[in-house]
Amino acid sequence: MNTAGSSTDPLAAVRIKISACIQCGTCTGSCPNEFAMDVTPRYLWRQVLAGETREIFLSQTFLMCSSCYSCTLRCPRGLPLTEAMSDLKQIGLKLGFTNKTASAMFYRQFLKSIRRHGRVHEMEMMSAWFWAMKNPMLPLRFSSLGLRLMSRGKVSLMGSSGSKTDLSALFRRVAALEQGG
Repeated sequence: MNTAGSSTDPLAAVRIKISACIQCGTCTGSCPNEFAMDVTPRYLWRQVLAGETREIFLSQTFLMCSSCYSCTLRCPRGLPLTEAMSDLKQIGLKLGFTNKTASAMFYRQFLKSIRRHGRVHEMEMMSAWFWAMKNPMLPLRFSSLGLRLMSRGKVSLMGSSGSKTDLSALFRRVAALEQGG
């Protein structure tokens, strides 16, 4: 993330990246996840340009970006929209807006599983995520998918019997990069 923004304006660096946006809507038309977003990417960029920090981070739009680069590749102005979405994710995390979202909690449980096992252990990860979400009905939403995956041998109740890969050096390097080093 570009750290050119000031502490009083966390969106300054993102605003610079998208300042040439002409609001054409190509980003929205190109986005495969737009159907699941609460505001369109085009509207999100309008909010960034207007400095509507609170509204942006109350939205789930930037969290729904899967970094497919469709918007960036099709933008007629050549703006780094995927990079700007990534910046919004990082800013939202630093400001505490995304700590309690389902996707942030899912991501944390995913990483914990990888740190612990050297790979993702699906059942442990999902159980931890369900617990963190504090919603007893949530597992029911995923039960049919889980049963289908288990019946096809895609998910195991016991996890992998393979050897654990030590990824601690990788996690340390990522942490250093995130801190700007």
